Amino acid sequence: MARTRLPARTLVIALLVLVAVLLTAVLIGASDLGWQRVLRELSAQLTGGRSPLSEREAAIVWQLRVPRVLLAGLVGAALAVSGATFQGVFRNPLADPYLLGAAAGAGMAATLVVVLAPAATAGLPAAAFAGALGGVGLSWLLGRTSGEGGTATLLLAGVAVASFLTATQTFVQQLNTETIRQVYTWMLGGLNVSGWREVLLALPYIGVAAVVLCLSARLLDVLTLGDAEAASLGIRPGRVRLMLLSAASLATAAAVSVSGLIGFVGIVVPHVVRLLAGASYRVVIPLSLVGGAAFLVVADQIARTITPGELPLGVVTAFAGAPFFVAVLRSSRGRRT
Repeated sequence: MARTRLPARTLVIALLVLVAVLLTAVLIGASDLGWQRVLRELSAQLTGGRSPLSEREAAIVWQLRVPRVLLAGLVGAALAVSGATFQGVFRNPLADPYLLGAAAGAGMAATLVVVLAPAATAGLPAAAFAGALGGVGLSWLLGRTSGEGGTATLLLAGVAVASFLTATQTFVQQLNTETIRQVYTWMLGGLNVSGWREVLLALPYIGVAAVVLCLSARLLDVLTLGDAEAASLGIRPGRVRLMLLSAASLATAAAVSVSGLIGFVGIVVPHVVRLLAGASYRVVIPLSLVGGAAFLVVADQIARTITPGELPLGVVTAFAGAPFFVAVLRSSRGRRT
């Protein structure tokens, strides 16, 4: 029988792996502080002992590394669990967190801030958050105007809204070509300017969305049986979809607002979880949260240490995700033929 419940042992192992990944990312960075000294610094802060680091070195650990690692974990968890949710709601293994116009809305809002208020780029995360929610809201309203409100209609509405917002963004950029580099730097994704402010900005929204999605995993399993079966069990499919898509879109918007556009996390991680642990969403949703956090922390570690400079995080995830995307596409085609 297919596994429908998450074994406690599996969850504990996944959490231990995540803790090990987080700790490794804090201990090792572009600045060579010595992992033993950083480990002693962490121990000193926990036990009240004497720090082996200078004031500058301690600032690198606590003001740069730790918030960046935590933010990478939050963003990765948000994108992975949102991807798993979208794939369940739309019954499409290639669905990703940006499907309903969140990426296009965030990109357009970020472009408007850079072009119209270049001195106010500190407000870019808030603008991207509002833009992402606005894009999803437009997709939902357009999908509802058809009178059907089904997943296929909503998907088509998302494609239309994303195309319109992307075209508008391109038009604004062409009128202000001197800002193209700054806009594309943000769109490639990255956490190089992250700090505690960004962590505190994203945490409440991602936390609320994650709790809602974890508690609704059983409902997502029921939706996979079909609307008629779900209705016979006393579940209203339309309301459940609205709740799930709203929570996933909220998590995506929060992630995009602090990291830019980072692709493939929402496709790669849920599929790996299904391959290793089973297809039930009571397993996929919580393990996608943990796995997504670990995946993006590792990707960010590679981005900031593999070269003397720093690679855009979106480039690293694309190198890992593009071949996986092709493999998923081929396997999906194979099942249909």
